[in-house]
Amino acid sequence: MTSQVSSPAEKADGSDGADGADAAHDTVVGEQRSTPGRGASDKEVRRLDRVIIRFAGDSGDGMQLTGDRFTSETAAFGNDLSTLPNFPAEIRAPAGTLPGVSSFQLHFADHDILTPGDAPNVLVAMNPAALKANIGDVPRGADIIVNTDEFTKRPMAKVGYETSPLEDGSLEAYNVHPVPLTTMTIEALKDFGLSRKEAERSKNMFALGLLSWMYHRPTEGTEKFLRAKFAKKPQIAEANVAAFRAGWNFGETTEDFAVSYEVNPATRAFPPGTYRNISGNLALSYGLIAAGQQADLPLYLGSYPITPASDILHELSRHKNFGVRTFQAEDEIAAIGAALGAAFGGQLAVTTTSGPGVALKSETIGLAVSLELPLLVVAIQRGGPSTGLPTKTEQADLLQAMYGRNGEAPVPIVAPRTPADCFDAAMDAARIALTYRTPVFLLSDGYLANGSEPWRIPEIDELPDLRVQFATGPNHELADGTEVFWPYKRDPQTLARPWAVPGTPGLEHRIGGIEKQDGTGNISYDPANHDFMVRTRQAKIDGIEVPDLEVDDPDRARTLVLGWGSTYGPITAAVRRLRVAGTPIAQAHLRHLNPFPRNLGEILARYDKVVVPEMNLGQLATLLRAKYLVDAHSYNQVNGMPFKAEQLATALKEATHD
Repeated sequence: MTSQVSSPAEKADGSDGADGADAAHDTVVGEQRSTPGRGASDKEVRRLDRVIIRFAGDSGDGMQLTGDRFTSETAAFGNDLSTLPNFPAEIRAPAGTLPGVSSFQLHFADHDILTPGDAPNVLVAMNPAALKANIGDVPRGADIIVNTDEFTKRPMAKVGYETSPLEDGSLEAYNVHPVPLTTMTIEALKDFGLSRKEAERSKNMFALGLLSWMYHRPTEGTEKFLRAKFAKKPQIAEANVAAFRAGWNFGETTEDFAVSYEVNPATRAFPPGTYRNISGNLALSYGLIAAGQQADLPLYLGSYPITPASDILHELSRHKNFGVRTFQAEDEIAAIGAALGAAFGGQLAVTTTSGPGVALKSETIGLAVSLELPLLVVAIQRGGPSTGLPTKTEQADLLQAMYGRNGEAPVPIVAPRTPADCFDAAMDAARIALTYRTPVFLLSDGYLANGSEPWRIPEIDELPDLRVQFATGPNHELADGTEVFWPYKRDPQTLARPWAVPGTPGLEHRIGGIEKQDGTGNISYDPANHDFMVRTRQAKIDGIEVPDLEVDDPDRARTLVLGWGSTYGPITAAVRRLRVAGTPIAQAHLRHLNPFPRNLGEILARYDKVVVPEMNLGQLATLLRAKYLVDAHSYNQVNGMPFKAEQLATALKEATHD
């Protein structure tokens, strides 16, 4: 979905507001509203500046689809937004159990926001397990919509409820809205000739319709989506549309919901342009396609499916019209081997994976370092070790990307900071790989991959020119005057070796993993040559041109909070909270983790204290201590979830007062 933004403006106080649990229902406006095609209502309408909604149910209840549709309509409406899908690793987790709960949280606002929010203002709980798994995050006074049809003895006993929480007073602190979602859905679809089980599957659309009414979301896009999704099953399509409309009409007519809410389109300090909602993996896929186009090279993906990277394979396979070729290999090793072969053949080569796959690909990454060929290794991090938490997020593969190969095998590392930034990070990684003839790690994570936010679609003339010059003839003259091709004769500026496409007459050369002689590329066991080649490969990576690190420090603070990757949103929201409260604190965020920006050491030396929040046990902090001898203070979390803004604000405030 796209929307036009023509005259963005900053929020009056320039802040991110609460960006979390205290997202308030601010302004109450008693007025009538009318929705085209839905009739008029004299119910009270309250205007809000932000809302956090969480849909939760069994992994088979369609919570991800429900959240995605609500998000798409919210993006089309023009709100700023951020999402947090959270689901089990099993394709069909045990029904009605706590481990089987799937949820989707959406934070949307009338101004610039940074995170999916700390705690939901509204929880939609499709069963007892969904309620129990999420109630701990719900603040007092929040709205809870529960599907009462599921609160029977057996489902409640399965998750440890001895009495019904809807009747025993345990939910008195909340605004509970009991709705028989299943019964009402079945009743709404009684004329469609569906079985009870088939009709029940549409209860998520009933819930979506109700929430769409409650927050004045557009509906046309969802109805169009449902008819397209079930085009081969028109009866199912119309049943889902009917359930969606029934949910809307229930909200419109029932006395159980006396108030609806409005959140105006965002007025943001973003450039004018066309915006769309985009997830991190989709933005990354588009960035790879754009890089191939800007390099005027075919894009080749060698991949093996792995959570949470598989979406990139799925997306790129749809774009053969842009010269994209995708290969689903039999395993991780074959996938990167095929990609490296494509790089040797003169294509922009990519392989996608997660942490366990990186371990399997490590030998071939080392081979790419030795061959000095451009290769993008896209690693979407997840909880580990081993299989770990396949659908949860983590930042614990930084040291693996940095050092996880035998020998001295340096590889550049680029990390996006938001879902939309995955597009630019992919372009940047491609620039480095093509310019310096090296494999490059692009380190995203599950939070960015599955999360979404508005993205301004760039104009073609805004994209960098990534075209490269292939070797076309001999590049070295021997003492006897003979002209030959030396595959390891380097560009004096970048130290990159020439890229020779196989089959080019006169450019035959030897490749392989055994050490090469400088210049000629012949096999060499000479100690001095090996020392020289190792140091030269390191110097090439150290010399990569990356922008200086920018620091946000309006108050000349004594404490710097330094982050990387997906911690950007929570850190920035926490920093805004502290500054609003009068606490000076500086902030910087790294995209380039190898090499570091050249001014990083000077920046670190300016501050009395440097705090590094990470979703690992301190991997970036370890690198900073080793390279810059700075006493970096780690603040760590490894629970499979992103940081909460309030949590970070508390920790950073304590750090500034130590």
